[in-house]
Order: sequence, then C-alpha cells, then structure tokens
Amino acid sequence: MRRWRQNLRFLGAVQLLPALESGEETLVGGQAVLEGVMMRSPHAWGIAVRKPSGEIVTHSEPLERPSEQHKWMGWPVVRGVVTLGHAMTLGFRALKFSANAALEEISADQSNDDGSNAARGDEARANDYQGKNKKKFEITGWMAGLNMAFSVAFFIFMYKYLPLVAATELKKVNPVFGQQFLFNLVDGLIRIAMFLLFVWGVSLWKDIRRVYEYHGAEHKTVFAFENGDPLETAAVQKYSTYHPRCGTSFLMTVMIISMVVYMFIPVTTFWARFAERIILLPLIAGVSYEIIRFAAKHRGSLFALMTAPGLWLQRITTQPPDDSEVECAIVALDEAMKLEKQRGGELVIA
Repeated sequence: MRRWRQNLRFLGAVQLLPALESGEETLVGGQAVLEGVMMRSPHAWGIAVRKPSGEIVTHSEPLERPSEQHKWMGWPVVRGVVTLGHAMTLGFRALKFSANAALEEISADQSNDDGSNAARGDEARANDYQGKNKKKFEITGWMAGLNMAFSVAFFIFMYKYLPLVAATELKKVNPVFGQQFLFNLVDGLIRIAMFLLFVWGVSLWKDIRRVYEYHGAEHKTVFAFENGDPLETAAVQKYSTYHPRCGTSFLMTVMIISMVVYMFIPVTTFWARFAERIILLPLIAGVSYEIIRFAAKHRGSLFALMTAPGLWLQRITTQPPDDSEVECAIVALDEAMKLEKQRGGELVIA
C-alpha cells in the first residue's frame, strides 16, 4: 500500500513539474521533490531528501551549460526553450531520485518485518534479501518514461484540447463567440481556470501539500543566498516563499501570452487552431522565459506586472515550510555549491 501511495505521489508531482522548477542556467535555482529539494547552480546540481526515518540522503553531479557547449543555444528566446527543456529533464531525474529514496526505505522496512528474516544474526542474508527488494520496487527508467509521456499527453489534453473544445461549443450556442478576439479570450480564460482548479485541487492532498512546503523552502533558501545571508535555518526562514523566478510564474505568463498571440492568427477551423497551439508552444515558452528573466532582474518594470498573477498563484504552490524542510533545502544548495566551487564556476546574482 505504501509503495502504491509513493508511486501516486510521484505521478502527481510529475504533473506539477513545470510549476515546481525554475529554469535559469546562470542563476541559482531549484525544485521541490518528494520529501526534499533539488538545487542547481550553473555547473552543478545537488539534491537532499529526508527519508521516513529522518535521515537526509544527498546526491550531486556536475552540469554542463547548454550555451557553453553551443553558442546558438544562448540566443534570446532560443535559450529559453533549451534551458527549460534542460531544467525539466533534470527536474524529472531529481523526482525519480526522491521517489526511489522513499521506496528503498519501504523495502527495507518490509524485509525487516518479513518472517524469513527471523534469523537476524545472519547479516549477509538480510542484506541480500533487502537488495533484491530494492531492485524490485525501484522506479525504473521505463516506468519514469511512461510517467513523463503520460504527463505530456495530460498537458496537451487538459490545457490545449479541452479549452478549445469548450470554446468551440460556446460558439455553436452563440455565434458571437466565434469572433477571433472573443473566441481566443474565452479559450484562454477556460485554460487558466482549469489550471487553477487543478493546482488548487491537488493542494488538498496532504502529500502534495508537503511538496508545496518544500517548494517554499527552496524559494526561501534561494532568497537568502541571493541576499548574501548565511545559509542557516533562522536566517532563511525570514524570507518570503514567493519568488519571481518560479515555474508557477512562468506557466501563468505562458498562458497569458498565448491568449494574446492566438488572437492575431487568422485560423478558424478546430484542428488548425489545435495545431497552432502545439506548434507555437516553443516560441511562446521562449518569449515567456525572457519576460520572466527580465522581470526577475527589474522588479519595478512594466514586465514585472505580467508576472504578478504567477506570484499570486504561489500562495497555493508554495506553503510555509518547517525548519526540517528548510534544512533539506540548505543541504541541497550546499551540495551543489561544493561541486560549483570545484569546477571554478561563477555565479550571477539576480
């Protein structure tokens, strides 16, 4: 039962992945995972996950910045698509690590409870048994791949297909809704409403609410780092959980810009409209990335107003963390920074 619950938590977190991560290759950022936090610096990433026993497990790896490997990947708009794709891939790996950390402990608990381990003096036998169960219950590559494929299909169906169907049906009820401006306005508002309903609905699930708390811990820790404060629990806790460079703000910006862009494209058939929503997604994502990036550095600018709805939405997607959750975020950033310093990377503070 606990394994199924953990798998459901993993699937739920995958659906929220774009809202939980912040993609920026020259800044410190991160992502909430299951019972932990992943932190990323320009040339490294680290993750800290708290097991049910209270132990914190960590992992870190070096990172290669796409723009350093290929100059064209650093071009405006293009860099947004590349960086966000890179961040999503990394975020998915981090989620998989956090899920497997919990499954590993569940397997260990079951092996200790099993009657076949009555002879606990035989340490080698117990370790062998436990190792077999770890393999059996680990989230494998193909399982993770299926979850990702399902998430992409869910995103297209939920936020591209269904709003378009609803707007098309309204047009049949009243021809006034067939006007280019009004049709796309209604389509966009339905899309935003469905997104808000989903984000709020899953927040009622206790396990996802804890993910939102770790999301808040990640934001607080990044704020403390950006302001040069010591990475200590008391110093980190004084900061806000709302950060402009957040996946939640990015998604809201994408939805707002999409609504405007579609109004100026003169297509009228259902499938042409559906195709434009898929084809233009990378371009809209790249432009949204540039707006978020600029707004994070110029918080008093007009562009910052476009990110305001995303900051409001963070009242749901981030929750006040406790000290143990903040500790995980601090440990994760420490792990990333150790590797960053070894690689001689330079950090840019927004």
